[in-house]
Amino acid sequence: MAEIVLGIGLCVVLIADLYVSDRARDVTYLLTMVVLGLTAWVAGGIGADGQQVTFSGSFVVDPMARVLKLIALAVVATVFVYSRGYLKDRGVYKGEYFLLGLFALLGMMVMISAYSMLTMYLGLEILSLSLYALVAFDRNSPVAAEAAIKYFVLGAIASGTLLYGISIVYGVTGSLQFPEINAVLAGGAANETALLVALAFIVAGIAFKFGAVPFHMWLPDVYNGAPTCVTLFVGTAPKLAAIALAIRVLVEGLGPAAPGWEPMLVILAVLSLSIGNLVAIAQTNIRRMLAYSTVGHVGFIFLGLLVGSQAGLQASLFYTIIYVVMAAGAFGMLILLSRKGFDADYLDDFKGLNKRSPWFAFIMMLLMLSMIGVPPLAGFYAKWWVLQALLEQGHVWLAVIGVLFSVIGAFYYLRVIKLMYFDEPEQVIALKAPADLRLGLSINGLVVLGLGLFPDRLIAICAQVFA
Repeated sequence: MAEIVLGIGLCVVLIADLYVSDRARDVTYLLTMVVLGLTAWVAGGIGADGQQVTFSGSFVVDPMARVLKLIALAVVATVFVYSRGYLKDRGVYKGEYFLLGLFALLGMMVMISAYSMLTMYLGLEILSLSLYALVAFDRNSPVAAEAAIKYFVLGAIASGTLLYGISIVYGVTGSLQFPEINAVLAGGAANETALLVALAFIVAGIAFKFGAVPFHMWLPDVYNGAPTCVTLFVGTAPKLAAIALAIRVLVEGLGPAAPGWEPMLVILAVLSLSIGNLVAIAQTNIRRMLAYSTVGHVGFIFLGLLVGSQAGLQASLFYTIIYVVMAAGAFGMLILLSRKGFDADYLDDFKGLNKRSPWFAFIMMLLMLSMIGVPPLAGFYAKWWVLQALLEQGHVWLAVIGVLFSVIGAFYYLRVIKLMYFDEPEQVIALKAPADLRLGLSINGLVVLGLGLFPDRLIAICAQVFA
């Protein structure tokens, strides 16, 4: 029902936008927010207990689906709030941005509730095609067009890789539905060699969607080339769909084949942690720095997944949610510092922010310290639960690597804080931003602090998902 409401609402927004003049584009924005609100009301209120499977076993609504859908809706609404002023300043305040965002959200929700390989792939393609168009949204930007082409070509290869892996799984198990695949694999009837080949293709496809090394090559270019409001979208909500993709396919579908895919995740996690954090140190462009930072965080998410235990899955889900909240705030700060004719793309743009706006310098400091994993912020508990899950399963060396690269990664986050508080601003220009952006960013930063001070509720929700 949530997907149906969103789909109908999307059509209403699409048609209404045709009759809205450029001056009245706020009508499209408000309609979009109403659609998101209605979808959230339906997603949170209908069939709120247990698990329901429909469409001949290809679509499921369970606790994980409800939690991730509600968070995805909240994140997308936040992205739209942050983006409105940015789009107006650049003369690209068009209905297409909101429509493509809603289409991408529809793809995410289908992925989150997918209970078969085919449904998962359909959701993935709806999401991916929307993101390719979003990256190229500013037609007058050659950099955005280049980033979109790179993203499209590499994304098509990754989708083909994933589809090939799915076809082999179908050949081996005779089914596309996750419970049936799981049952066949648990019975030991599958050809092990063919299964390993399928796992390699599927893990590669999943790693690309996350942006894990060595499938991360699109991430810095897309983050840097796309308009900042699009980078904000790409860097946040799709990660929720990616964690659903990984859990549904690897755990619920290919769980009995864990001895095959866990070593692959170990390699991806270690490479992502090391390369992501080391390369981020060398960046002077903050968008590229945050892109490589994302790669490092993906390494931590994979550490939770590869543990294979319930605690590991809970930690991985918790980490993903916290990361999305932190990333939304960080990219939102770039929009705050941008103005007409100027994008805050470089670390030097944060120089002396404390003198220009002590409050937002404080908010950015909270976000950076949380990404490091400093208590009592939310990022600390995210890393703590992953490390605890690793130690419980005896993966001491992986926990040591996680801590080591967290310490190394602290350097480039602390550099941002140093620039804000200890460097002189190159030019003192008052921050001019819409009230909704200021309020949203303030709440965003305080949520990161609040989830760190009172993490129990979110931890309990993540535990219920896998109970």
